[in-house]
This record gives sequence, C-alpha cells and structure tokens, in this order.
Amino acid sequence: MNRNIKTLIFDADDTLWDCQSHFDAVEKIMHQKVSRWCSPEEAHKALIATETRNIALTGFGCKAFTLSLLETAISCSNGEIAANDIEELIRHGYSLLHMPATPLPGVRETLENLSIFQLVVFTKGDIQDQARKLERSGLRHFFSHVEITADKSEEDYRRLCQKLNILPQEAVMVGNSFKSDIAPALAIGMKAIYIPFHVAWQLEHAEEYHHEDLIKLTEFSELMSIIL
Repeated sequence: MNRNIKTLIFDADDTLWDCQSHFDAVEKIMHQKVSRWCSPEEAHKALIATETRNIALTGFGCKAFTLSLLETAISCSNGEIAANDIEELIRHGYSLLHMPATPLPGVRETLENLSIFQLVVFTKGDIQDQARKLERSGLRHFFSHVEITADKSEEDYRRLCQKLNILPQEAVMVGNSFKSDIAPALAIGMKAIYIPFHVAWQLEHAEEYHHEDLIKLTEFSELMSIIL
C-alpha cells in the first residue's frame, strides 16, 4: 500500500485513543436516573433519536451529547426528573471534557515508525475539545497538520487534500468509522485502512463493503506491516 503514498491521515477518537466508552458510561448514568419511567433500551433509543434530531444544530462532541442527554432525561421522565439529578447529569457531561486521552496500545510506537510519511489528524467535533484531547494524548508532535471539522463529507476530504497539496491517491485514511473515515475517503480516490473499535456510536454505523483500496485491521500496530 505504500506505493506513491505521501501522507497518512488519522481519525482521533477511538482510533488514537478510547472515547466512546466514556460517553457510554455517562449514558448509563442517565438510564439509572430515568429508570422509574422507562427501560435502558427505551432510554437509549430516545437518546439516539434526540441526537439524530439535534445533530444538524449542535454538531458533534461532549457539549452536544450533554444537551441531548439532558433533553432525553427530561422527555423520558415526562418532566418529572429532579433538579439534583439534572445537575448530576450536567456534571457527568462536563467530565467528558476532561476524559483521558491515553493512546491505545501500539499507537505511539507505530506513529514513531511511520514518521517518514507526512502524518495528519483529521477529526470532527468541537474544536477546543478535540484539540485539548490531542494535547493530553502526548501525540501532537507526531502530526504536521491537524484538521478539526464539523463533518467528514467527500467535499471535506477534497478540501483537506487541497490544503495538504496532495492528490487523493497519495493519501491513506486510517480510522474506526466506516461511515466517516472510510467510505468518503474511498469515494474521492484515497486508500483506506479500517480499524474497528470494540464500541461504536450508533450514529456512526454504516454498511461495510469490500474495495480494492481498503484494508481492514484488528490492531493499530498492524499498520507498520501494511505501510512500510
């Protein structure tokens, strides 16, 4: 895959470090708070519906998630949830802004070995939150460019290539989301490496397919045998 490759582009959350499990833990606290009125399955379904409805307005990230979480808790409880429970959910939502960004196994060592390429982070979400996580991870120095965007559409990938002054076929996108990291990258002519994480946000689910420029891995460290 390294033939004619100049740039390796990496997703951040659940590719370089664990993110979704922290969101899932906060969601479970909401399930407990509304258990008088609905089941965990019903609360989860309601939260996904709320996030889907709000995403065009609030975007992605901890703050958007917290707003949808609170709205869901109020709706599921028919407005009866206690103010102190709302306050606790807000506190847990804020805690996501300080979640650990500990690199996943093999990430640091692999990035060190791939430094012969231009390394780039391309992630979506809140600009401050994503930038702070990257700093907390201790990985920032590996990357010559960091792009934090509201979405990851095909046009967003094209604009990124223009900023980096590369052709799509000179880049490889590495990520855990088939919907955001893999499909749009392949669509514009990039190569892609898909590394699924053990948990995934439901709104990132997408049907997977085979492609001649796609490789699926189970561990981040396997990148070295593919790229080098």
